[in-house]
Amino acid sequence: MARGRLVGFLRERGYDAWFVSSRAEAAATLADTGFAFTLVDTDLAALDSPESLESLKLQPHSPGPIILFSNDGHSSSTVEAASPSADHIIYGSLTPANLETALQYVKLRFASSRTSDVSREAWLQREIALWRSDKMQEVCEIVQRAANIDVTVLISGETGTGKDLVARAIHHLSSRQQAPYVAVNCAAVPKDLLESELFGHERGAFTGAHQLKIGRFESANHGSILFDEIGDLHPELQAKLLHVLQDGTFSRVGGKSAMKADVRILAATNRDLAMAVSTARFRDDLYYRLNVIHIVVPPLRERREEIPLLAAYFMERYSKLYQRENVELSQEVMDRLMRHHYPGNVRELENTIKRLIVLGDTRPGKTASSSPNGEPQDSTFLDAGHPPAVFLKHVVRQAVRRTETEEILKMLERTRWNRAKAARFLNISYRSLLYKMKEAGLERTPPTVGLNVWSDIHSMTRSAD
Repeated sequence: MARGRLVGFLRERGYDAWFVSSRAEAAATLADTGFAFTLVDTDLAALDSPESLESLKLQPHSPGPIILFSNDGHSSSTVEAASPSADHIIYGSLTPANLETALQYVKLRFASSRTSDVSREAWLQREIALWRSDKMQEVCEIVQRAANIDVTVLISGETGTGKDLVARAIHHLSSRQQAPYVAVNCAAVPKDLLESELFGHERGAFTGAHQLKIGRFESANHGSILFDEIGDLHPELQAKLLHVLQDGTFSRVGGKSAMKADVRILAATNRDLAMAVSTARFRDDLYYRLNVIHIVVPPLRERREEIPLLAAYFMERYSKLYQRENVELSQEVMDRLMRHHYPGNVRELENTIKRLIVLGDTRPGKTASSSPNGEPQDSTFLDAGHPPAVFLKHVVRQAVRRTETEEILKMLERTRWNRAKAARFLNISYRSLLYKMKEAGLERTPPTVGLNVWSDIHSMTRSAD
């Protein structure tokens, strides 16, 4: 579609069109205004840079849903493989009919994504409401006080106690709640990549740095950033983080100028940082910078009165998510859940309920059962009082299947149920993933389209109003 025809088409529908020819021009435009949606011509784009459009989504104003179109004869599978996270793709020529369909789709999709944001906020509020024990009420009181004061907060506790939830609650209750909340797992990112992940890098800064990358600090500007597992942060990066805390400035890897970011720092750890300081494994000056307000999240075994509430909450949440209705916990299973020690804390209970819903008996009117460690059991076994015969091959096969299903489920959640993307990350074919999902009973869960897409901007449109 020629530019003049495109402008006329958009104006008839109440849009003004802005045209740019590079990602840099698009970023400069997004510094001043937001857009209803963005059109990207993949013929003019470099599809080898996942950061290209991701960086635009982090600009001061939103580009809106992004629509990719291609006129170069690429097959649908080729374009889809190159851009698995696009909001929408128009295959073939950009015609008025194709564009009209795309606009209708992204209008509905963008509205649903806003609904999802509201839904996530509602889930957060519900989870906070489950803090009924005396110890968690104390945590809640500190969270409310800390949220109103823009200082660093150190959150400590065993793995799985909900430290990230505490951090999210602080952000949600603060004046920064409308700005981004960004979490960085210091233990999950390799040391060689962590500096680039935190501060970003310039094009050509090192081998493989083909494009500008926006770091987590820039993406969290005006919001909050959580350094999860801060005790695992490499000493070199401890010094650089201290510098950011002191004067609020940093530089991208390969950058020549200092940048400022208005970010609130939150940190979480399952380690004893005071002990790490005494043994010179953690900088004492950074520790004291982080430890302005200290929140200790108690383990689940010290707040057992919350177990029934949490179990019911997880049953409701994941029954809806996995579309498995009429699954209930028997009293015997609840008694076992109450007696369990929970070395994995709330996360262990949550995963137990997930496995129960996914792998348990979901027939209407049936009561699903599982052992405290999350292994689903047949209800007849619970009633009989003695175990059935065990065959080693069957046990091994079931264990492998459970582990495989858990990993698939984790990846689907991580990719927002984008199946093509999940298959790529799991290093299996798309067809194999669909088969395994069907075998595990996951095929009924609808996928959600991701937000990050690739390539350079060709044209952007903004609403006339």
